[in-house]
Amino acid sequence: KEVCLLVNFEYIYSCTLNFLSYTESSEVKLTIHNLSTFRLFWKGNWFIQEKSCKILALIVSVLYDLVNDSTFFFLFIYSARPKTQNGVVANGEASNSKTKLTTIDAVLRGLVEWLCTQLKKPSHPSRGIPTAINCLAALLKEPVVRSSFVQADGVKLLIPLICPASTQQSIQLLYETCLCVWLLSYYEPVIEYLATSRALPRLVDVVRSSTKEKVVRVVVLTFRNLLSKGTCGAQMVDLGLPQIIQSLKAQAWSDEDLLEALNQLEDGLKDNIKKLSSFDKYKQEVLLGHLDWSPMHKDPLFWRDNITCFEENDFQILRVLITVMDSSNDPRPLAVACFDISQFIQHHPAGRVIVNDLKAKERVMKLMNHESAEVTKNALLCIQRLFLGAKYASFLQV
Repeated sequence: KEVCLLVNFEYIYSCTLNFLSYTESSEVKLTIHNLSTFRLFWKGNWFIQEKSCKILALIVSVLYDLVNDSTFFFLFIYSARPKTQNGVVANGEASNSKTKLTTIDAVLRGLVEWLCTQLKKPSHPSRGIPTAINCLAALLKEPVVRSSFVQADGVKLLIPLICPASTQQSIQLLYETCLCVWLLSYYEPVIEYLATSRALPRLVDVVRSSTKEKVVRVVVLTFRNLLSKGTCGAQMVDLGLPQIIQSLKAQAWSDEDLLEALNQLEDGLKDNIKKLSSFDKYKQEVLLGHLDWSPMHKDPLFWRDNITCFEENDFQILRVLITVMDSSNDPRPLAVACFDISQFIQHHPAGRVIVNDLKAKERVMKLMNHESAEVTKNALLCIQRLFLGAKYASFLQV
């Protein structure tokens, strides 16, 4: 009996695919009435669950292109919903109650919840997550599905799946996961979560290591969408994406959309670097004590264009950098402070004299014995420039 049921179900699945592949209706009503296929969506047999899910996802994705929500509806029986005790379903009505008229939105919510459940706790160890991601990649092009997915807290379930892949199956799963993220990047409520989660670092790791063109394309398109959103652009710069984009542009890609997206992304990242290299941002970073290797520190244009700004308030910024060398126990700010003072010596006409007058040499000399190699390297660079002066300092390697 079960074998016959599975064979019949496979036939239904095949017929549905054929119908949806060739239909050209501009206005469709689909009646699902007493159809065991969709009742069995909630049953334990994985084969039936998988095919039910794919049928429903395919129907929704195709028919959403054909009709408006106001003209399309499902006659969806409540007996298809999970039962509780004594034959009472989740909404409190008897399982044998009459058929109800349910909009596609209600059906979608149930489908999205089931897909999220598969991402959390797959019904099948190897096919549960790939099936859910495959259906989401087809469904998330619709704004109403994106909304339901976000409300179901599904975005965070995608992030762990964004990681470099090697086998064909894992590459396909990675591609469809990144496709989901790309579709979600058009939905404003998701942007903040993508910016504050591990999504961007993981996407950068993927695009750095992937050689599959379709994976690279969808990740680059995602970056292009997110570039101007909140802090995403600054994060991309900090994660080294400009260098990765240059490397990608040197490769032979056949996809014209990818090449265009790489050029646009490169231009956008350059604009972000210019914004990040403003003296006001640098001043804020120094005064707040948040010294780190942000792009401006090693940007020659920043130092040439803003060197006179260091004279403000009796060389306030320079004095703070010297104070950092006295007070900080963190190797990173110490290294950055030494490097910035060496840059000041190189680019300011009187840099050597000013730094000596502020008694910075003794502080830098102490840091040459620091346990951190990063600190000793930059302290040595600073001392060399302090002794050589601006005329010869430009010959030293950074």
